[in-house]
Amino acid sequence: MELLGNFGFYIPLIVLAIIFLTAAVKVLREYERAVVFTLGRFSGVKGPGLILLVPYVQQMVRTDLRTQVLDVPTQDVISRDNVSVRVSAVIYFRVINPEHATIQVENYVQAVSELSQTTLRSVLGKHELDEMLAERDKLNVDIQEILDSQTDAWGVKVANVEIKHVDIGESMVRAIARQAEAERERRAKIINAEGEEQAAQKLLEAARILGQAPEAMQLRYLSTLNVIANERSNTIVFPFPSELGEFLRATSLKGKSGAE
Repeated sequence: MELLGNFGFYIPLIVLAIIFLTAAVKVLREYERAVVFTLGRFSGVKGPGLILLVPYVQQMVRTDLRTQVLDVPTQDVISRDNVSVRVSAVIYFRVINPEHATIQVENYVQAVSELSQTTLRSVLGKHELDEMLAERDKLNVDIQEILDSQTDAWGVKVANVEIKHVDIGESMVRAIARQAEAERERRAKIINAEGEEQAAQKLLEAARILGQAPEAMQLRYLSTLNVIANERSNTIVFPFPSELGEFLRATSLKGKSGAE
C-alpha cells in the first residue's frame, strides 16, 4: 500500500513531464521549416529534423516549402478590342523565405490568389483577343514576372503561370469562324494568282526560246500532232504556222502592188 501511495505521488509528475516533452520536442519533415518566436519576438528559423522549444516561452509556425498549385477562379475580362471573355489560369508557387511568408503577410496563399486575379485581368485587358488566343505563352511569362516581383516581399516565388481556358460567346465564335473562312479564301486566291503569274512567265520564256529557232517550233508542232493523234476524237486540229501566215500576207501584198 505504501508503494502504491508513493507511485500515485509521481503520476502527476510523469504527466507533467510528458506534456513538457510534447511541447518542447518537435519533428519537422524535410520540406518543412519552423519559424520560432520567443516571447512574441522572432528568434530564427529551424528545421528540418528534431528541434527543441522552451514550452510556453517559444512558439513555432510551420511553413511548407513545397511547390503549391493554385487555381485562379474564372475572371471576366474585356480585351483591348472590346471583346468580353472569361479566362481561368493556374499558378505554381513556393515559399523561399519562411520568415517573410509568416511575418510580412497574414495568409500568403490568399494573398497570392487575390493578387493573381487582379493581375490576370490587368494584363489580359491590355491585349486583343487574337493575342490572347495566339500568344498565350508570352502572356503567361508577362503575368508570371509581375506576380513574382510583387510576391518577393512576402518570401514567395511564383515559378510558373498557365492560362487554362479563354472562353468567348457564341456570337464571337461565329464571327471568328467567318473571319477564318474569309482568310482561307483570300490565301487561296493569292496562291491561284501567283500560280497563274508563274505559268505566264514560263510560257513567255518558252515562246522566246521557240522563236529564236524555227526548227524548234516545227518540232513543237509535230509533238502536238502526236498528242492529238493519240486522243480518241473525230476532229483533228492542225496548228497553223505563223510563218505561213506571214508568207501568205506578203504574197497578197505583192499581188496587189503588181496589179496596180
